[in-house]
Amino acid sequence: MPPNTTPLTMVPAPPNNQPHVLDPEFDLPAWLSNAGQPAWRAKAIYRWLHARRAESFSDMTDLPNDLRLRLEAEMQIWTTDVARHQVAEDGTEKLLLQLHDKQQIECVLLRDGIRRTVCISSQVGCAMGCVFCASGLDGVIRNLTTGEIIEQLLRLTRLLPQDERLSHIVVMGMGEPLANLDRLLPALAVAQNPDGLGISQRRITISTVGLPSAIDRLCHENPGYHLAVSLHAADDLLRTKLVPVNKSIGIDAILAAADRYWETSGRRLTFEYVLLGNLNDSPDNARALARFLGKRAALVNVIPYNAVAGLPWEEPTNASRERFLDVLRNAGVNVQTRRRKGSRIDAACGQLRRLAIQENSVPAESDA
Repeated sequence: MPPNTTPLTMVPAPPNNQPHVLDPEFDLPAWLSNAGQPAWRAKAIYRWLHARRAESFSDMTDLPNDLRLRLEAEMQIWTTDVARHQVAEDGTEKLLLQLHDKQQIECVLLRDGIRRTVCISSQVGCAMGCVFCASGLDGVIRNLTTGEIIEQLLRLTRLLPQDERLSHIVVMGMGEPLANLDRLLPALAVAQNPDGLGISQRRITISTVGLPSAIDRLCHENPGYHLAVSLHAADDLLRTKLVPVNKSIGIDAILAAADRYWETSGRRLTFEYVLLGNLNDSPDNARALARFLGKRAALVNVIPYNAVAGLPWEEPTNASRERFLDVLRNAGVNVQTRRRKGSRIDAACGQLRRLAIQENSVPAESDA
């Protein structure tokens, strides 16, 4: 089983080795004290960054000018650059962010009624190997830092008008979140700060392919989040075909760990099921899923597959999707189907990054 928290590689130092003010491990109050400033100004700086959406230290107009100049010279707010920004007709916006080591990650803003949900990444790439997912096609490169996770939230927040705020976070972007808990949990704690984004823990969902020991760690350390387990099949043979890491874990161990999380947290479990045409979308697959889940108070989130260029998997037909849903509903399973958003902007996880990699690797055509 992949390790839960061990760094995959050493993360290159940011340019000029300047402290990243968004990283909770950086002691800003101590820095301020050493600079002859009251430590309480740290709270004002954080409020400017998280709640007032300052783009630079120079925007923080209630700070002394000499302090703003020193912050600009010695600190950095942003370690990412927006490599691409795409907007769909339904209001979905996707950012491809380039990190300071030239790696790239994706994050998405979704608008649905009054909800403003962001989907963020936890790693560069992914080691889980789900065969239908663009994120893991090239494997995993490294974990994101806590500051890089927070930056995604703030970049997406700045896409909203001033009178709107983020309401929900889903950690369903690139990577396996439970393989980077040491950095993810501090970032989510920052997101909950009432002086900042102020997002309730009950509105934060962590998605996982199912790492039992990491689920148990979450039970012990912070069981207040929604847990969504990416299932995709109700038997080990098919699931291992779709999610190769399942071979070393087993679906029964995943379900047992999910049950322990439910018992500890009292939060309803979600099981995600990507529906692949002519592979896991038959009525028999649905009946097997209903038997597997039994009488659990869980939600099954059926996600019609979003085709990825170069992969052989098919999108389900509308008819097969409805048959699948009908079988689950008739069996008493609480089920919903995710509406497709942002399909025209490569909003499925990893698609935009993969497209950028492919474009950058194509040799320029000769003029000869």
